Amino acid sequence: MHATSPAESVHALDPDGLVARGVAFWTVRDGGAVLGCGALAPIDAVRGELKSLRTTEAARGRGVATIVLAAVLAEARGRGYEAVLLETGTEPFFVPARRLYERHGFRPCPPFGAYREDPHSAYYMLSLDPGMTEGPSRF
Repeated sequence: MHATSPAESVHALDPDGLVARGVAFWTVRDGGAVLGCGALAPIDAVRGELKSLRTTEAARGRGVATIVLAAVLAEARGRGYEAVLLETGTEPFFVPARRLYERHGFRPCPPFGAYREDPHSAYYMLSLDPGMTEGPSRF
């Protein structure tokens, strides 16, 4: 993320953050090669934050991000979360990510938690149907 965003606007979890209490982390692999990853971190008892969703350049356009997103949302529903929120960049590099989130129902929202207004950040929220235990059929 440091290659695509100003240092003060990088909010990705570092390795210690990925193993923090309550954080779930997924990878998608092809053989031994990691194609993508993502994490879900608790915000509070009813909301989680999608963190660190990334794919390798070689994996782009292959549905890897959608697979990770489906796992994150299934876990969020399993935890009983009412919503999943996220922060992503506003630079052109992040356009595909913002399209992915919007295609799967995420809508812009104000900054949440410790986040503040930042011209390099966009914030999104997806309200979850409490009766749904798996991802929507579009996954």
